[in-house]
Amino acid sequence: MTTTDQPIAHGSVENAMTQGDSPELTQLYRDLDAEHLHPLWTQLDDLMPMEPAPKAVPHVWKWSTLYPLAQRSGDLVPVGRGGERRAIGLAKPGLGGNTYISPTLWCAIQYLGPKETAPEHRHSQNAFRFVVEGEGVWTVVNGDPVRMSRGDLLLTPGWNFHGHHNETDQPMAWIDGLDIPFSSANDVGFFEFGSERVTDYATPNFSRGERLWTHPGLRPLSGLQDTVSSPIGAYRWEHTDRALTEQLLLEDEGQPATVEQGHAAVRYVNPTTGGDVMPTIRAEFHRLRAGTATPARREVGSTVFQVFEGSGSVVLGGTEHRLEVGDLFVVPSWVPWSLQADTLFDLFRFSDAPIMERLHFDRVHVDGGNR
Repeated sequence: MTTTDQPIAHGSVENAMTQGDSPELTQLYRDLDAEHLHPLWTQLDDLMPMEPAPKAVPHVWKWSTLYPLAQRSGDLVPVGRGGERRAIGLAKPGLGGNTYISPTLWCAIQYLGPKETAPEHRHSQNAFRFVVEGEGVWTVVNGDPVRMSRGDLLLTPGWNFHGHHNETDQPMAWIDGLDIPFSSANDVGFFEFGSERVTDYATPNFSRGERLWTHPGLRPLSGLQDTVSSPIGAYRWEHTDRALTEQLLLEDEGQPATVEQGHAAVRYVNPTTGGDVMPTIRAEFHRLRAGTATPARREVGSTVFQVFEGSGSVVLGGTEHRLEVGDLFVVPSWVPWSLQADTLFDLFRFSDAPIMERLHFDRVHVDGGNR
């Protein structure tokens, strides 16, 4: 058998040239490399693995560590033009040092001090905020002041001007989620500075978007045209909490209302389409009764959780991690995960599922069943 009949291991052209090849084959590899060409037969396992093989690894960030670091940044780093936001990105190990929590998603803890204002700007990237504790900040989205309170999900869809102002004598922190890595990889990002302050310093209890769009089952005739992202600026905790409570109560009554036994969940939706709140990000909230354990599952795409209330654990790729309020963890594509609740266990979740589904890459495997 000649060297050309031998299967060549995956890897770089240089690796392929170390297997006793003929001078002619060695020269072919050199000529290909000089023209920025890579033969598939040296890279097949890397380019087309038998199943997803993410470079990112599962990771847990403890709120008890994150929040003090955010406080220190509040003492040392001003908010203003240039840096724009006092936000600390969660950098996933395995992604080459990029400030990405996954190949498609970005997540940060943002901190705004007493009486501070973060100036307005806008960008192509879609963004949201989720508040695990505190209040007193309003985010102003296209001139509409939106109150930020514990348990609220707040949206800043792409290319909407937005800034923040803290009206209290206490600092406030929350998490930001964006599709920065996805937009960066595809070169679709734009950024524009806005007002040096914010366009409206009002502090209404409910934003104009909420007043128009958050009446159950009712759609304003002035808003019959579907929108790419949700027109609701804030999804309030009291509604999320009530929906989860009712699911568990219906389960107690023998009604099939929960995802799994003892596991209630809701998805935040765009009221104009019934779909996801933004085209690239899915947001959900999960509640587990004390003692509930979910079956292990694998999903194509990446997902991030933050603990909102209670305590429990997550098993990521076979390793168990204890979780408390505020802790965040990320699940890379196709890594098995499951949850265990010690107490009533509330978790906020966001993922890149809309991207995976629109491109038809989505796949889910749950122990005990396939989907």
